[in-house]
Amino acid sequence: MSLPDAKTPLRENRLAGLLLIAVLYVLALWLAVQLYHAMDSFSLVWRLLAADCAATIFIYLAGLILNNASVYDPYWSVAPIAILTLLAIHLGTFSAGALILLALIWFWGIRLTANWAVTFDHLGIQDWRYDKLRGLSGRLYPLVSLTGIHLFPTLIVYLALIPAVYYIQSGQINALTLAGYSVCLIAIGLQAAADAQMHRHRKLQSDRRQINNTGLWQRCRHPNYLGEILMWWGVYLVMLSALPARWYLAAGAVCNTLMFLVISIPLAEKRLAERKAGFAAYREQTPMLLPFRFGQRHHS
Repeated sequence: MSLPDAKTPLRENRLAGLLLIAVLYVLALWLAVQLYHAMDSFSLVWRLLAADCAATIFIYLAGLILNNASVYDPYWSVAPIAILTLLAIHLGTFSAGALILLALIWFWGIRLTANWAVTFDHLGIQDWRYDKLRGLSGRLYPLVSLTGIHLFPTLIVYLALIPAVYYIQSGQINALTLAGYSVCLIAIGLQAAADAQMHRHRKLQSDRRQINNTGLWQRCRHPNYLGEILMWWGVYLVMLSALPARWYLAAGAVCNTLMFLVISIPLAEKRLAERKAGFAAYREQTPMLLPFRFGQRHHS
């Protein structure tokens, strides 16, 4: 069952949509906490995973009823804050190192969630990628939405978050820890600047077909994605500094990087090629992620 596609006050009202999504996330958090405590005979990582997936499925069902998968969009930045904060409280781990990492995760998550809230219109509109998947999958869309739009990103973020789960139980600080913190700060600043520059471009540019070729976007085509990738590598470095024997937990940051390289960036670039004038030349002149090209000079 879903809400009708016809326009209704609820679906068109931005504030009502934001409040409803907030209530749904509180309910999802309550469900996740209950399941976590009910599974006390399982290991920590499995309890967290089950709770994370349960909350994801709850949000998926809510989006199905509301006929809008974008209800899930803020989950990416909200879930890490909730998981790590509640875990730290539950375990009583409040070392300086753990608190610094928690602060970085909070800073990253709040800023990214705020950026989502600024761009949220109302529940009558969902992400263009979901509309595309709906058109391609037809009757299978509910299954595609559950696995591809909801559970897949949840699992990627969970894998990237596992290093932080282990680190907050240690909290050791050394030179590599500081390097990891620094990478996280650079990532947050990079994302914040990229998003601010994109908002400014959209506000000042009346021609929607004009590509943003200013600031960080002049140096690489996806500075916001670069920031997201660096954030989780920074978290990994923090963990590695205290628990080098768990080097294999780099799998989370690797999977997150591959998701952007293989899925997110190709999808975004295909859409940009269809909608933005001069994108082919922009792509030719501007690196994809790293703001330089080996053996080439950047041309302004």
